[in-house]
Parts: sequence; structure tokens; C-alpha cells
Amino acid sequence: MFQNDVSIVIVNYNVRDYLYKCLKSVEDAAGKLRIQTIVVDNNSQDGSIEFLEPLFPQVKFISSYENLGFSKANNLGFTFASGKYILILNPDTILQENTLDVMYDYMENHTEVGISVCKILNADGSFQAACRRGFPTPWASFCKLFGLQTLFPKSKLFGRYNQTFLSVDETYYTEAVSGAFMFARADVIREVGGFDTDFFMYGEDIDLCYRSFLAGYKNAYVHTTSIIHYKGESSKRSSLDDIKIFYNAMEIFARKHYAGSTVFLKFMRLGIKIRSAFAYALKYKRDMILIAADSIFLILSLFVGTYIVFGDILGFPDYAYPTVFILPVIVLIISMILAGEYFEESGSIASSVFGYAMSFLALSTLTYFFTEYRFSRGTLLSTIGLSIIFSTIFRIFLNTFKGKHNVENVRAVFVGSPENFSQLLDDFRVVNPLDITIAGYVSDNAGIESNSEISWLGSIRHLDAVIKEHKINNIIISDPEMTGERIMGILTASSIRSARYHLAHRYEDFVASQLINNITYSGNSLPKYNINLIRYKIIKRIFDISIPILCLMTIFPLFILKSKGISLNEVLKVLFGRKTFIGIKSGSDYYSSLKVGLISLADMSSVGNLPEKAIRELNEYYLKNYSVTLDLEILIKYLFVGR
Repeated sequence: MFQNDVSIVIVNYNVRDYLYKCLKSVEDAAGKLRIQTIVVDNNSQDGSIEFLEPLFPQVKFISSYENLGFSKANNLGFTFASGKYILILNPDTILQENTLDVMYDYMENHTEVGISVCKILNADGSFQAACRRGFPTPWASFCKLFGLQTLFPKSKLFGRYNQTFLSVDETYYTEAVSGAFMFARADVIREVGGFDTDFFMYGEDIDLCYRSFLAGYKNAYVHTTSIIHYKGESSKRSSLDDIKIFYNAMEIFARKHYAGSTVFLKFMRLGIKIRSAFAYALKYKRDMILIAADSIFLILSLFVGTYIVFGDILGFPDYAYPTVFILPVIVLIISMILAGEYFEESGSIASSVFGYAMSFLALSTLTYFFTEYRFSRGTLLSTIGLSIIFSTIFRIFLNTFKGKHNVENVRAVFVGSPENFSQLLDDFRVVNPLDITIAGYVSDNAGIESNSEISWLGSIRHLDAVIKEHKINNIIISDPEMTGERIMGILTASSIRSARYHLAHRYEDFVASQLINNITYSGNSLPKYNINLIRYKIIKRIFDISIPILCLMTIFPLFILKSKGISLNEVLKVLFGRKTFIGIKSGSDYYSSLKVGLISLADMSSVGNLPEKAIRELNEYYLKNYSVTLDLEILIKYLFVGR
């Protein structure tokens, strides 16, 4: 009836080095079983198929011309499967030699089990808790999203989602198993219809287990064999926002199987928003600390200033409260953002003083419009003065602590090809007073065939994931031929602000860059791009909203724009945030995360079609030197002066 004992379906996306090791482990684990291996490639850009197909002629490789996602790609593989059992296997896994035999024998002896999983270990040998889980019921999801499971891992009441209260060294039935290794009966897979394609990535494994359970089968965890799972390598090397997709998958599961529980769905959405806000706060931890500290200093200084002028810390009229506390704090936060103190690579004492000065001017101006709050200019002056003193002392302390902290555990990664950093790597081995650990390198053109003495950790577009996984705090760009445009692409690709960037082709370049960073407390010695700064992003968005509204209100500018080939539809795209009014000329993958402009510097040329190099240089100039005045100058000259 079945041509093979086990059909192994592997979905690959940009992990050819891991897939190579996985396929080798499958060969070693085959034993006497009749094994069929199917690899579905989700349009990888790392040459996986071209490199691996000649090395594994017995493997069936299926190429997709788009990223189908985990569910669709597996379902495609199922159509070619001819085994009694189907093993759904991640490419970033390594099997033990007895894994297939143990799992096959277990399923043969337990006909009540539809899907099973073995023990899954992390690369460091620790147990991967997600290998067996509970269904995300309303209560289990609540405990997961709101952190109760983390606080009480051994509690059967709170730890149901990851089953953390169960032993990892026993075999038992479980509710759901990990999609990294699902040893399933082929008949069960076909009976339940395979994976639900509404799930792109994450959640589909739990959904499949749930439907298997509803069909009358049990799911099981088998502890007598294990695999190693380099958790999430495919998703790390994907440009997708995997955290967002994970929570979206949970919501799809809840809507599908708990549609009647509207309260549960609302709680889940609330939990997702809270977790997202918490993740955002962690990303900008320094800024959150400064905002809280500056707000407290301002209010405390207001009490002191009020006491100095009026002899009472609550010397204002009753109607002034709580406005006199809330409004100054809001004005201060806005001023600090515009001064570049918050949400940028590294603020400074100078920018904080400038922010306080802006706050003083703004609050002084407001009192002319709201005379009932014009109590005392002396109170305001003393409040701002004391706040500057307190915040300066706090920042000196913070920077001193940061400087001491950065001396320890320096972990670096090279960006570039091995031939570009080989000399620099030799220098680090000979002279390394900073005791820097080189974790590996990141490059778009690397893999298992590389002769480098250090490991390839991933491609440049997945730099964020590499930094997080390997705890990197220094990024060394070692390619001397790398253009400013490419550097901009690297900065855009990474949103982790705690890492320091260095452009270094020799060891002394790195030492100089490190010294500059330590003195200035800057995390980046690469060229600065104004467009990346949040204050300019805010200003630019205000500009992009104001101009279209002005055009729609007055009509006449629309005729001018139309005469220049800009339609109303394009103007509306700017208003709704899909494009920007003044920006870069399209045509570069490095700027793929930036909005294309309706008008660009390249459009100002009297030459019909500019060379690609000229367009790149104009784009880079605009990104480095962006300002409101530059946008206005481009707009006026384009509309009224001409090319």
C-alpha cells in the first residue's frame, strides 16, 4: 500500500547551511527504513537548491517562485509523499541516528496516536519547552500573554500552555507538538486536510494537532530519542515580523476554534497589545528611563520653584491643578524629541539642555495665550533651571555607568566577505587588548562552502536576528568597497540601538572608532543619515499631511502638480502614508524600507534619464542632509522654477 515507511517533508527558506547538516543527519538516521525525503524551497535567495541538489540526488527538491509560507509549502510536499508516516521536519534540525527508528516503532505500537514528537533540544543541550504544549484555551492563552506562566512555571494551573509542570524525561500524551518535528500518520494528515493555509507561519502546528484530536486521535511526547533544533533560523532569516505573525496566528486560532468567546478574543487582543507595548519599551529602554527621570525632575523642580516664589509648594490657585503638572511634562517630552534627545542613537547633555530651553520658550509663549496661567516667570525659570541641574547630574551618572558596562563582554561580528576581513581577523588574534570575542560574520554571499575560520551567522538583511541570538554589541563593517548606499541599507536593516557600528578595514581603524564611541557615547561611527532620526520622521510626516491637505483645500496646486505628471491618486497615497511627497528616487533594494517620493532630487535634472550611479548619489545626499528647508527648496524649484 505504501511505497515508503517514512516521508520526510522539509520546508526551506534561506538556510542552506543548516539544511545541508539536516539532510546529512537524515541519511545517517535512515537505517533499514525506506525513507523518502522531500524539500520544498520557499524561493530562497541563498542558492539552496543549486548548491544542495547535486549533493543529495536521492532527495526530491521542489522549487517555489514565491514564499508560500510554512502551511502551503508543507501541503505541497504532502502531495508527493508516499510513506506510511509523514515526518514534518524543520531544516534547522539534526536527528540522532536512532530517531527515525524509535519514532517509527512507537507509532507502530500505539495506533491511537495520530501525531507524536520526540524530545527537542536547543543547540546548548537545554530542553526546548515548545516541543510539547497545551492548546491555547482562553485560560492558557491568558496565562501565556500576561506572564503568569513565566512567574509560576511549575504550576499546573498557570503553566498549561508550555506544559512546564510535566517531566521532560517521561513519555506521555500531550495536547499539541512542535512543528519543528511532527511524526504523523499519513492517513491522519490526509483525513484532517493537512495544514490550514490561513496560518502563514506559527500556530499551524497547534491547529493541526487540535484537528487531529477532534478526529479522535491522541498526540504524544516521546522522551527516548531527541533532536537538536537551532530554533527559528528560518524565521530569523526572513524579513517578516515574526513576533507580529506569531500573535496573529494565536488570534486566528482563537477566532477559528473559540469564535463564541468574544470576551476571550478581547482579552487576547488586550494581551497582545500589552506584550507589544512592553517589547517596544524594552527596545527604547534608555529613552523610557530618561523620560521618566526628566518628568520627575521637572515636577520636583516645580514644587521647589513654587516654594521659592510663593513660600508654598502648592502656591498656585486650585483651578491650575493638575494642568500645571501635565502640560509642562508634555511640552518637555515634545521638546526633547525635537532636540534629538529621545529615541535617537545617543542623546547628550547639550541636546537635553537645548530641549529644556525649547520647553521654556514654549511654556512662556503659551502663557500669553492663556493669561489665567501666567503666575510667575520666576517660577518657570527656576523650575527649568533646577531641572537642567538634576537631569545633567543624572545623565553624567548614566553615561558613566554605560561606559563601565561597555568595557565587559565585547562581542563583535564582521559584515562582509571573508576575503575582506581576513587581515583584520589576524590582527585581532595577534593584538587584542580589548579582549573582543569575534562571534562570526554576516554576508549575503556565504555558506557552508566558505573557507572562513569563523562561522557565517546569516545574511545582512537578518542582522537584527543575528545580534539578538549571539548577543552582539559591536558590528564591524570590513568591506572597503562598500558604498554609502549599502551602509544605509545596513543601518535601515537593523533597529537594535544598543549595538555599536564601526567602519574598519584595519585593527587601528577599529580601535579609533571604539575610542570615539567611548568618548562621545555614540553607538555609531558610520555616516549619519538625518532621515533615520525620529524628529525628522515626525516633521516629514507632518509635512506629508499638510501639503496634500493644502492642495485639496485650495485646488489650484493640484493643477500645477497634474501639469508635472503627478495625479490626485498619487497625492492621496502621500496623505495616507504609502508614499512621501519629497523623497528618494525608486530603484534600489537597499532603500526598500523607505517611502518613494513623488518628487526627488533626481527629478530636478534637465537630463532626461540620469545614470543609476548619479541617482544613487542624489538619493544618498538627500537622506544624509534631509531637512524641512531642503524639502521646501526642492518643492518650490520643481513646481515653479522648473528643471
